[in-house]
Amino acid sequence: MQRSFAVLIDAGFLKRKLGSQENPMSTQNVVDFIEKIKARPEISDLTLHRVYYYDAEPLAVTKPKPLTGGKQHWQRVNFSSTPLYSANMQLLQELKRKPFFAVRLGEVNFRGWLVKPQILDPKKAITQVQITDADLIPNIQQKGVDMKIGLDISSLSLKNHVDVIVMVTGDSDFIPAMKFARREGKQIYLFTLGHSVRPEVYAHTDLCIEDKIEIL
Repeated sequence: MQRSFAVLIDAGFLKRKLGSQENPMSTQNVVDFIEKIKARPEISDLTLHRVYYYDAEPLAVTKPKPLTGGKQHWQRVNFSSTPLYSANMQLLQELKRKPFFAVRLGEVNFRGWLVKPQILDPKKAITQVQITDADLIPNIQQKGVDMKIGLDISSLSLKNHVDVIVMVTGDSDFIPAMKFARREGKQIYLFTLGHSVRPEVYAHTDLCIEDKIEIL
């Protein structure tokens, strides 16, 4: 019987590697990326079971932004009216329709506003700064995605759906799930796309592929 594999993609990680805020990752980028993974000599003789894509729908709330006038006259920011929102929603809808793709969604929450990190750069020899509304960014927190990845690793392992679990992430939070899968006899292949990971991650993978994968 031919051995099979599943690909688990941490979408937040992949978006940073294959896209940017100005040029967001597209559905075709993801499809091309999967084809490059399938063509790798370490994987080309395996049968694809499914691609699991973990993300959350983009923020769709409207919130007042500080420093844009008197408190009762703050500018209201509609996050669902931005090009980035439209691009991310389109990406999710298109991936749901792709063969052998499963889209797993967490949720996002708005946690107020933060000052851009570069404004408070400790390398700058300053004792005070003047902040305007242009220096503020939304504090958006994603919930539930890591848990879904861990549960799917456990399910794939216990139900013997695959022999190899290919993970696309740079996050060390999945080490407990990776250890569990290996104890159940599964192999873990980790794609870091050139991203540095904590040393202990290597101890819990069977193969760590650190090459950057260029998508044109």
